Parts: sequence; C-alpha cells; structure tokens
Amino acid sequence: MNGIIPCSERLLILVGPSGVGKDTVMTAWREAVLHRGGRLRLARRTITRPAGSGGEAHEALTDAQWQAACEAGDFSLHWRANGLAYGVRPRELQALEEGPVLLNGSRAALPAIRLLAPRCRVVQLSASAASLAERLRIRGREDEQAIEARLARSAPVQADFSVSNDGTVADCVAALIGWWDAASRGS
Repeated sequence: MNGIIPCSERLLILVGPSGVGKDTVMTAWREAVLHRGGRLRLARRTITRPAGSGGEAHEALTDAQWQAACEAGDFSLHWRANGLAYGVRPRELQALEEGPVLLNGSRAALPAIRLLAPRCRVVQLSASAASLAERLRIRGREDEQAIEARLARSAPVQADFSVSNDGTVADCVAALIGWWDAASRGS
C-alpha cells in the first residue's frame, strides 16, 4: 500500500456478506447514476480467482503473481479474505480526481483501507440469512458446509450508510442514490 489516497471522500466502499448481491447492486447503482447524468466509476479488482469463474469482471492472477505484484507495490489497496487475495491497482483510483469511485470491499480489510483512504464512505449491504443462503446456492461456488460457514461469519462494520437488499434491486439503488445525494451536499 503506497500512501494516502487523494480525494478519498469520493471513494465508496460497498461491503457485505457473500451472496448479498454486491456486484448486482454496484452495476445497477452505476447505471442509475449514469442515467441521471452523473458519474460513478466501478473499480476493477485484481483477484486470485480464475477468469470466467462468475461474479464481477476482474483481473485474474495466480497466488504467486498476486504476491509478486504486492511486493512490487503494484496495488494501492490489497487484502486477503475468504481464501482469496484482492488488489486494486492505482489506475482504478485515479478517477477519484474526477468523481466518485465505487469499490467492492471487504469488511475485514476496512481498517487498512481507512488508513489509506481516511475519508472514504462505507456502505453496508445486508440481506436476510435465508436470502443469502439461497443466493449462495444459486451461485454454485460452494458446498452446503461452506455456505453454512459463510453465514456463520459476522464482522461488525462501522458504516456511513446501511441498506437491505432483501427487496428489489431498484429499491436498494434508490436508497443508495438518496443517501449519496444527501452526503454529497453535506461534504
């Protein structure tokens, strides 16, 4: 990690448990903002997950490649969670100079992220345990035992805004836009 991230008040970190719908909500939020004539960039992550394995579009690296990139200082942010390694390259955060950037973050990595982006805004996305379990089953990346372990994990988060994704994605996005409009006027 290479120092304080400029314009960190424009960095939006979306966190929540696996299966909560972060990727879906992020894409819908961005589309809604663009439709209104606004700006919102989605930060592309580097992940030690094979390309084409479902979920977000990401840069896929092996563990060895990720470790080498990390040691070379190639990431502005990096962390490990749920058996994978994640990184965010500097080019993904350069857009903060022009407007907000939305990052799919990790609850466990928030303390480190906040050290480098002290004014970032954290959004906690939640859903009921039944919804999470069903979404994880549909996603098909884990067996029942792994799903139960994920559901049992809980990491308390100090968030700037919390929203449930148990209803429609449109309702969730409307709440996010309302919050961000108010937060932007206040900063």
